[in-house]
Amino acid sequence: MPTKTVHETILLDDAIAAALVPARPARGHKGTFGKLLVIAGSVDYAGAALLVCNAAGRAGAGLVTLASVESLQPLFAAKVVEATTLSLPEDDVEEVDPEEALARILDHDHDALVVGPGLKPSLSMTDLIRGLLGGDEDGEPVPAVLDAEALRSLATVDGWASEVAARCVLTPHVGEFLRLRAADGHDPEKMGNLVFDDARRATAAREAAREWGQVVVLKGARTVIAEPGGRTAVSPFENPALASGGTGDVLAGTIGALLAQGLGTFEAAQLGVYLHGMAGEAVRARLGDAGLLASDLCPELPLARKRLAALVPAAGSVR
Repeated sequence: MPTKTVHETILLDDAIAAALVPARPARGHKGTFGKLLVIAGSVDYAGAALLVCNAAGRAGAGLVTLASVESLQPLFAAKVVEATTLSLPEDDVEEVDPEEALARILDHDHDALVVGPGLKPSLSMTDLIRGLLGGDEDGEPVPAVLDAEALRSLATVDGWASEVAARCVLTPHVGEFLRLRAADGHDPEKMGNLVFDDARRATAAREAAREWGQVVVLKGARTVIAEPGGRTAVSPFENPALASGGTGDVLAGTIGALLAQGLGTFEAAQLGVYLHGMAGEAVRARLGDAGLLASDLCPELPLARKRLAALVPAAGSVR
């Protein structure tokens, strides 16, 4: 836990986000720009995995690999074009073998992880997630974005935060956030309205980040990003068009790509949220408040990044 907290809240804007855009050296190659491993998807939620991978590529990751259980690997391999795939050993159909899968993942070269979108709930998947985040004698695990099923799995583990050695960005919506807090012994009924009360949202995210020792992204209108030391950032975007299935998967892939490119967890979370919000505003300007599909966001991500990079010469492609 941090020994000192700084309660500072900033409202994100173009200038702040632009300063976070990672460099794109002219002589860089795909390895330069980060290798992201995505552990996501199931037969009922294949789209979640595809959205994460698409968003990660659009957000600048050099190499994206989708890991899935062996029985689904042919399905995903036929759907992802730019990403590669990694099959994970199974105990049964769609039931991962946590020990063998962990060994295969640790043998794979990657700079960051996204874990959770669309995964099938199971005890074996919970074991795999705990193994991935727990670290070992070889050192600290790579940074990770934890979303959806990864968050629900952690909520079933007593004292889960003390087991996590990886530097993580947790991206819960309000329901997932309350489930995690309830698992910590907090009474959700006493936390107030975390949908409409912005002050309570910021306080709740800040307290959770401090207690968990991780960066927390509390999704929703005016998304809150909090880090363990007390710094908090708030997104300016309120966009009902983003209330559509799969937009959270795009956010997870965007933040994961920025982690793979070398940004710290708090910085990647802020920039990822902002790029996602800018993409949503661009689609809303064309389509209005309804009808946005999550896949509409992905082509807008590099355009949003280009706009930010142009604001600060040092953030451009030649440096």
